[in-house]
Amino acid sequence: RLGPSTVVLDHTSGFEGLLLVDDDLLGVIGHSNFGSIRATTCVYKGKWIYEVLISSQGLMQIGWCTLNCRFNQEEGVGDTPDSYAYDGNRVRKWNVTTTNYGKVSTVLPGRQGSRHLLLNGISLGTAFDNITRGAGMAYFPAISLSFKESVAFNFGSRPLRYPLVEGYHPLQDPPVADLVKARRLLGYLKNVIHIGIDVTEGKLVEKDTSMWQLQGEPTVLITLAHIFNYFSPLMCKVYLVEDVLMTFLLSILERGGAVEAHPLIQQLLDLMWLLMEEYEVHECLKQLLMSLLRAYRFSPIIPDLGLQIHYLRLTIAVLKHEKSRKYLLSNVLFDVLRSVVFFYIKSPLRVEEAGLQELIPTTWWPNRFTKEGKESKDVKEESAEERLRRRAYERGCQRLKKRIEVVEGLQVQILKLLLNNKDRGGGEASRYIFLNKFRKFLQENASNRGNLTVLCPPEYMVCFLHRLIAALRFFWDGHKAKTPAALSSDEAYVPPQLFYNGKVDYFDLQRLGGLLSHLKKTLKDDLAAKANVLIDPAELQSVTMDDLDEDEESATSAAQRPSAALAIGGALARPGWLSSPTLGRANRFLSTAAVSLMNPRRPLGTLEKVKVRTLSVEQRTEEDIEGTHGNEGLLLGRPPEEPDQPITENSLLEILDGIVMMYNLSVHQQLGKMVGVSDDVNEYAMALKDTEEKISRCPKRRRDIHEELLKSQKVFSEKLNHLSRRLAWINVTIYSKEKMQDIYWLLRVCIRTIEHGDRTGSLFAFMPEFYLSVAMNSYSALKNYFSPVNSMEELPGYEETLMRLAAILAKHFADSRIVGTDIRDSLMQALASYVCYPHSLRAVERIPEEQRISMMKNLLAPYEQRPWAQTNWILVRLWRGCGFGYRYTRLPHLLKTKPEDASLPSLQKPCPSTLLQRHMADLLRSDRDLAPSFLNSVLNQLNWAFSEFIGMIQEIQQAAERLERNFVDSRQLKVCATCFDLSVSLLRVLEMTVTLAPEIFLDWNRPSSELLLRRLAQLLNQVLNRVTAERNLFDRVVNLRLPGLESVDHYPILVAVTGILVRLLVDTDAQGAERATAVMLADPCFQLRSIQYLLGHAEPSALAAAAPAAEKRHFSLNTYTEYISTEELAKVDKMLSHLSEESKQAAATTLPTSEEDLCPICYAHPISAIFRPCSHKSCKACINQHLMNNKDCFFCKATITGVDDFTKPASS
Repeated sequence: RLGPSTVVLDHTSGFEGLLLVDDDLLGVIGHSNFGSIRATTCVYKGKWIYEVLISSQGLMQIGWCTLNCRFNQEEGVGDTPDSYAYDGNRVRKWNVTTTNYGKVSTVLPGRQGSRHLLLNGISLGTAFDNITRGAGMAYFPAISLSFKESVAFNFGSRPLRYPLVEGYHPLQDPPVADLVKARRLLGYLKNVIHIGIDVTEGKLVEKDTSMWQLQGEPTVLITLAHIFNYFSPLMCKVYLVEDVLMTFLLSILERGGAVEAHPLIQQLLDLMWLLMEEYEVHECLKQLLMSLLRAYRFSPIIPDLGLQIHYLRLTIAVLKHEKSRKYLLSNVLFDVLRSVVFFYIKSPLRVEEAGLQELIPTTWWPNRFTKEGKESKDVKEESAEERLRRRAYERGCQRLKKRIEVVEGLQVQILKLLLNNKDRGGGEASRYIFLNKFRKFLQENASNRGNLTVLCPPEYMVCFLHRLIAALRFFWDGHKAKTPAALSSDEAYVPPQLFYNGKVDYFDLQRLGGLLSHLKKTLKDDLAAKANVLIDPAELQSVTMDDLDEDEESATSAAQRPSAALAIGGALARPGWLSSPTLGRANRFLSTAAVSLMNPRRPLGTLEKVKVRTLSVEQRTEEDIEGTHGNEGLLLGRPPEEPDQPITENSLLEILDGIVMMYNLSVHQQLGKMVGVSDDVNEYAMALKDTEEKISRCPKRRRDIHEELLKSQKVFSEKLNHLSRRLAWINVTIYSKEKMQDIYWLLRVCIRTIEHGDRTGSLFAFMPEFYLSVAMNSYSALKNYFSPVNSMEELPGYEETLMRLAAILAKHFADSRIVGTDIRDSLMQALASYVCYPHSLRAVERIPEEQRISMMKNLLAPYEQRPWAQTNWILVRLWRGCGFGYRYTRLPHLLKTKPEDASLPSLQKPCPSTLLQRHMADLLRSDRDLAPSFLNSVLNQLNWAFSEFIGMIQEIQQAAERLERNFVDSRQLKVCATCFDLSVSLLRVLEMTVTLAPEIFLDWNRPSSELLLRRLAQLLNQVLNRVTAERNLFDRVVNLRLPGLESVDHYPILVAVTGILVRLLVDTDAQGAERATAVMLADPCFQLRSIQYLLGHAEPSALAAAAPAAEKRHFSLNTYTEYISTEELAKVDKMLSHLSEESKQAAATTLPTSEEDLCPICYAHPISAIFRPCSHKSCKACINQHLMNNKDCFFCKATITGVDDFTKPASS
């Protein structure tokens, strides 16, 4: 063996790629495509062994390499001649070439020139023979692993997990002498515990150890003090703590029963605090907890989860000891350890190892799918055999659930100990220490979103969230039992004063009203008047724009600037879990120098006292949080709108606030990620069904095809068996009914918090944005992620919750107190998705009438300077199902293609809302200013969207016509399709307006109706002419059928235009039809041919020209009988004959006009208006349109003050 006696990973030169290495240099996480690293010590003869604890299930190659091996991002250990590796994921061994070979977790070179591998202590046989040896050939332990894979090495610095194979040595020698000494001392300690002194008879007697107590017998104490004199220094070493102390403590608990039934552990901890030096106890407890955490994290999942339960029980026993608990909370649990791991239940790396086959012997998966790939609701077709299989599978899932619930119960017990607020002996209660650490943990995760080294992995966060909710509700309801006036946890919410009184730190998270410094300036009067919170003027002066760049702030500026309504998070002397062995995400990026995480984020000056005393998170005491008589603690500054009743203990409110923040940080994203497994099950189930159908159709003579199909069937069945068991695990740990109720409870907490905040008026702006995000996201998770297993409809109060959330979305998507564009967009998108589904649309219809009307008014506000595409989409959804030929879910020409995701809002069946349509009609009729401003902006956007679309298809057509091979940019195609979809949806909104309130266009007593009608006619004619011209650009691009332009087709845009025309020319009274006809025919762009095109009537000349190509089909509404009713087609016929007749008459009566009498702008209409004061002239249509955007005369640029009718004087 060559190299240092303490073997670690070589983080200075022995690596390739980017890797994160833990502080103890034994744990490693891949941070690039395929990074490699080797150890610092090598061997050239003998028999050596090392262990690798694997905590992820992806791609990694573990083995040995020489110093000469050169690795890169594609080739790792085992891919070069002098390196040998095993890959447990693909179950293959590697040495330049690769072959199948067993399953593994421990690697060792064996007898002369051979390598053996063991999996969980069981040999898999010889892996490699004839290993290259000789001068300069020494082998280092090495690993190559892909992105985010993680392992921990044990070269011998800790006891090996599995017994040593005879004749082999660990790479690092165990402390043999110390081990013998420690075991002997432990034996003495056990003897002392076993034996008591009978003072009356003066002899030693045997006692029951489990009931041993530290009594004041001097002889016993002196003996123990002697033992501890030698024992204490040994208990600071990792190997000895794990091998001797942890084993002894675990053996005490092995007798079974509740943790409380083993007071001996408490007595031993008392003894340690009494007889060991303080630094020794601290180090010993730290090492003990680290070893427990490591053991918990890397224990394989066995069927009864026995190992996890074993380690959690000892953790509970240690944390039950008050002094130890407070020390660990203050210094270890959040600072050194990634203690959140204790609340995580990892999924088994392999289904077989976890014994899931025994627990769930029968697998099942849904195998009836509708065309969209969703599970069909009709259970009647289920065969008797299927029903038996499903029930057996469900019973297996129940068995698994019971086992996992035991572990979850223990995890909640740990949290209950940490949230204890009655243990005030010797300083602060545990809960208040936990609160400060928890806040710091949240700050690290909120402030370092991009920095993997500090972030808590989302899968841990999900489990932590659920356990924390369980513990919080336990204490909340406990408080309610003692204080009947308080609220129960079912009515929980976070009161609004927490957001502005500065008692809780929200770091730099965005508020609804923008930056906190800005809010404190603009709302300081409201804070003083409503909440009696005064802000020091000195602070306001110093909060300038320069201060916003926090990272460059100097210590002096922080000292001079007393902060009032926001607690400063404090400099993080070191991020949370950086020094954890094998657990902390490393502080060494291997391809660079040590990361500068150790530097404080910003220096802190002394905080001066201001009117509202703000506290750094570290400094807060119980009194600051809970308050005392005359001091409201966290609830300082109650606004008058808040009821004066106790909610619960203030500390629980802060934890609740933290839980909501946790959901926002990473829990929601993780819930969405894990849905992938059930999607895989669906895909494989469909593939299996497809294969079985092919087998049944396969002709008997084709044996070769039949065999291939049988192979496929076997592969799919095996994969489904594996996935359905994995899915059972995920459904129990992530998507169970209880977890669903937790997320639902969180949704209701957010809704109540937003409602209470909303009542405070302007102070609502202080609420952090994440409350609105969590309300929307948690609803989306309940609806989309939990749905196959548990239905949201079964939750208590579901209908009411849906309605309250609808009211929040309807009220706040246009709330002027909310300034962040992202959160406003999210609210708008949530509302748009809400109106796509019948049950949530009904919830919108159930909100109070004035809120509904106000929502519609906000949707009809002019479209300029705001995200109009989304509001337009909402209006279209309210109309879809009512318009002309508008009852489709998917466009006719797309029916044959499979949608990517049938659950998308845009693919839901039409569910129009007549109630909201009625509100819209009333608003447009009654508000004389609203209608023209709304419609002008819709027409402007339509003009823009359609012009952009035409411009883009011209470019696409030119690109397609070039001879050289070229590609149209896919982004350009996407923008083109979007402009087309926008044009169609804007046309539908115009159709909706024309149908609901035709008088806006046809009642010419209204000031702007004639102008609006002329603009509408002009745009409709332009659209028709562009789309219907014979052999035109639109036709050619549609026929190219480019990927990305699937939605561009004649049908959607022509039926929308037809709908508007039919409503104006046919479905109206005689006077209205007459006005509309006159305006249509007067428009210079009007072509009767375009209207004929709709019904497939081509022009005679075009027919003659197209005679040879007779097989080319013309577009005609008549071919879409499934989409357009016969009544609708009859109306189009009527419209065509009406327009044909009218245009003939118009042509006959129109006298030729001399050029001087025509409008000098458009040369289409006679002059009909004269401008004041300059007396220039044009037609009304031109001047009306011009005046919408400009007040200057066309010709002389004088400001126009008025327009009069002009009639040409009769010639003499």
